[in-house]
Amino acid sequence: MIRRTKIVATLGPACGNPKVLERMIQAGVDVVRINFSHGTREQHIEYAELTRSLARAAGLTVGVLADLQGPKIRIGKFEHGKIRLEVGDKFVLDSHCELGNQERAGLDYKELPNDLETGATLMLDDGRIVLGVSAVRGHQVFCVVEQGGVLSNNKGINRKGGGLGAPALTSKDLEDIKTAAAFNADYLAVSFVRSGDDIRQARELMLEAGGKSLIMAKIERSEAILALDDILEASDAIMVARGDLAVEVGDAAVPALQKRMIRSARANNKLVVTATQMMESMITNPIPTRAEVSDVANAVLDGTDAVMLSAESAAGEYPVESVEAMARVCLEAEKEYLVSHDRRMPAINPTTIEEAIARATMFTASGLQIRAIAALTQSGVTALLMSRRSSKVPIFALSPNEGTRRKVTLFRGVYPVEFGEGINDPEIILNLAEDELLKRGVVRNGDIMVMTIGEPVGKTGGTNTMKIIKVGECKSRQGIDAA
Repeated sequence: MIRRTKIVATLGPACGNPKVLERMIQAGVDVVRINFSHGTREQHIEYAELTRSLARAAGLTVGVLADLQGPKIRIGKFEHGKIRLEVGDKFVLDSHCELGNQERAGLDYKELPNDLETGATLMLDDGRIVLGVSAVRGHQVFCVVEQGGVLSNNKGINRKGGGLGAPALTSKDLEDIKTAAAFNADYLAVSFVRSGDDIRQARELMLEAGGKSLIMAKIERSEAILALDDILEASDAIMVARGDLAVEVGDAAVPALQKRMIRSARANNKLVVTATQMMESMITNPIPTRAEVSDVANAVLDGTDAVMLSAESAAGEYPVESVEAMARVCLEAEKEYLVSHDRRMPAINPTTIEEAIARATMFTASGLQIRAIAALTQSGVTALLMSRRSSKVPIFALSPNEGTRRKVTLFRGVYPVEFGEGINDPEIILNLAEDELLKRGVVRNGDIMVMTIGEPVGKTGGTNTMKIIKVGECKSRQGIDAA
């Protein structure tokens, strides 16, 4: 059984050794995430090149996701590295403070006092510490500790309910977009998105830098939930970034929001990645908890394109085992995945020829005993549209374009195949495509498969033909004719 749900693994010290990364790729990594919150430009480029080199050597295709840091709003550093706050303590967030102590802490986001008023609630260190705002005076925010604990250097700040005004793209992000373009990142993830305009700006900057990355919006602000339709319209993909989102909207609200976002993404022909703490215990343990297994399985059953490993693969003790465990859970969950899932979606008429062909293909696949779908594609658009429809039939994206093959690594149920370079005769291409899937053991003589192609061949966005083929039949007829 071929796994349909894709696995994204974050790179970091735990997989800096090429042999470890090679094992992770062999274990099932489809896309690597390069986290721009850590490391240098040179390290990021090196990671991308190493990944692609190892993938090529293994005869595989692995995509690269560049993840911008964004305006992570943090406190400054403490004189002694950390403090302990108790319930009822008074504490000041001071944008002019250079080095914090037991009474106050500095801010890297100097505009924070302007975004707050008396009565606001601040969540520090992913909600582990809660401060109630008692007053705001100039550059100082006076707080009372409502939930205490240890507070150390550079911990993040969220406002309960959202409302912090920091722009989605920082000056660091602008430089990092240029870096992502330099190593031809397949996806660019924009952090702390508030609206579709944030995505449109990122896309414009990526194009200006000469990059062709698909743009992914990380949904981690409460404002993003309200603007979800606009964000989906502007994006190629979204990430359900459950960590910061849970801090802003409350942890109990996240599961239902996750299901809604996956459903909305698929309905709008966009990709969706589910992320944060999916196998968190495997940072220090070789097997996941039962709750983590259920969490991953539920995302798969909801129809997510991909599930993501963060610290588990970047800094954990068991990066390879984390990938193996996630692959195992995905495969088992997919056995129960209901093909009828999308029938609940509204019947919207196709707006393009490619969408009409994609729908016809998937309708055919749901009725006939189709073994495989071969989508001969330049851009990957038709394969994407097919992947929005629930099916257990594998979709093979046969493309001469390396960039397209790397992008489809994130598409649920779609598998990239290098194919078709320099061939323009549609009949020859279709015959060779059949041979390719036969050679891979995907189909056998007598199986029924569906092929899609654009005529004339080689035109981007030109898929206009669907063919139903009985494998081996054409060659049998040719043999009879020759005799």
